[in-house]
Amino acid sequence: MSGTPWARGRIISGSGGPRLLFGRMYEDHGIELGVLPASGARVLCIASAGDTAAALHRAGHDVTAVDVNLVQLAYARGRLAGGPTRDGTAERLMRLGRGTLGALLPAWRAPALRAFCALDDPAEQARRWHAELDGPGLRRMLKLALRPGGALAVALRPSFAGVVPARFDEVLLRRLERTVAHHPNRTNPWMARLLADTELPDSEGMFAPDVRLIQGDVVDVLEGSPRAGFDAVFLSNVLDGPGPAFARRLRTAVRHAVRPGGTVILRSFREPGPADPGWAAQDRSALWGVVRVVRVGADPQGTDDRRIEP
Repeated sequence: MSGTPWARGRIISGSGGPRLLFGRMYEDHGIELGVLPASGARVLCIASAGDTAAALHRAGHDVTAVDVNLVQLAYARGRLAGGPTRDGTAERLMRLGRGTLGALLPAWRAPALRAFCALDDPAEQARRWHAELDGPGLRRMLKLALRPGGALAVALRPSFAGVVPARFDEVLLRRLERTVAHHPNRTNPWMARLLADTELPDSEGMFAPDVRLIQGDVVDVLEGSPRAGFDAVFLSNVLDGPGPAFARRLRTAVRHAVRPGGTVILRSFREPGPADPGWAAQDRSALWGVVRVVRVGADPQGTDDRRIEP
């Protein structure tokens, strides 16, 4: 039995088998590309919707993508072969949220959001964010939806609901404000995807047929890999949901599978605690609270792993 609730293939409460969770990915693969050599690295990542695997492949890396969800993996395989994009559970939830906001708040209707996402001056974006988008109406609605006991907490499976920060409405607004104040919207496909439900005209294609796809729990795959077989491992969300025992097992598996001096990136929706946002502030997708970039140490016990500061 897998040690991760992701094996159920569902993030929403209810019965039934695995479902497509993510039709697109909401992580800025510029972080991954920025810590790798120009090309030729042996990389393992989570397959999800295939966007990160495709970006790494386009850059000339040898990519293995893993997913425990058979439905998600089949979808990623299709997209990497040039197939269409479809909505998953995440997209349907976000579309419902945007529709509810737009029905009551004119600034959150599609034309206004597309105009906002076309801006390219972070200072003007920050001004417009405060003047037009981040108002009392938005804050009241997000409080109802995202606080404990709100719509999101009720909908999520318990193992995932526990990952959402207690005051997620305020947390999400801070993350969005941070992103629009530092990164031009016009060249930020993740902001267009998140706010306006649209893709930038020059978004890169997905075709990457040489990505190696594996179905399975990522910790099993890492444990079964050759020692030091990867130069880098990129693990988004894998610790959002599982407990401490899974985290300890994953840490050991990563030390086994990643060469000394290799790189590990971990993303989480959780808040970083008293630390500053670090790499999370560099991720243009705006959603992540924690983005840890760690260089694996030469000590077989991993005691000299080093966190890389942005």
